[in-house]
Amino acid sequence: MIYRSLSESEFKDISSRILYEDNHILAFNKRSGEIVQGDKSGDEPLSETLKAFVAQRDSKPGRVFMGVPHRLDRPVSGVTLFAKTSKALERLNTLFREGDVEKYYWALTARSPEPLEGELIHFLKKNEKQNRSYAHSADAGAKIPEGAKEAHLRYKTLEKSERYWLIEVELLTGRHHQIRCQLSAIGCPIKGDLKYGAPRSNKDGSISLHARSLSLTHPVRKEPLTIEAPVDWSPILKR
Repeated sequence: MIYRSLSESEFKDISSRILYEDNHILAFNKRSGEIVQGDKSGDEPLSETLKAFVAQRDSKPGRVFMGVPHRLDRPVSGVTLFAKTSKALERLNTLFREGDVEKYYWALTARSPEPLEGELIHFLKKNEKQNRSYAHSADAGAKIPEGAKEAHLRYKTLEKSERYWLIEVELLTGRHHQIRCQLSAIGCPIKGDLKYGAPRSNKDGSISLHARSLSLTHPVRKEPLTIEAPVDWSPILKR
């Protein structure tokens, strides 16, 4: 056996979180805390779990291809895309690299952005030792550190309660911890994100940032495709 056998409960859980699948791609609703691709933690990544799932479901005797063109930070939840063929992986890599995928996220913040809708442009500098990024002004005349990269997003406020604001973010560039860093830079750290200035953690260790949807041209069929990952934050917003 090439892959491990999933328990009945794990098999059902994985199956229930597949958002879209065909012969070329698989979209999955990732939970906070799961990793997409292997890292130094040694924890099993979703790429390997999904290989085991497909092998078991389809009774595949050989190896399963599960390429990773798209990644989410470990504490972030939501839709993440995998390639089931090398052709799809190559084309998806090109789509993401050239900015031809529309990426929308939802975030909960304890402060209101001002204005309630707008665009943010910063230069982000990653600190490797701290595994965090720092935002620097993009205003004319501002000193930009060597190696900093331009980060650009659009945002709008969707809903508010007495304690929290629901913010939708359209990610226009793909920088390290970009949404977390840029929202923190305007005084709106994401709920539970201690690394970027939230006053307290969430009880489950998550941060309230969710990859809500991806829109792209299918890498093989060349048809428009939008994939959405549901999330229910209504109990939090009622507080």
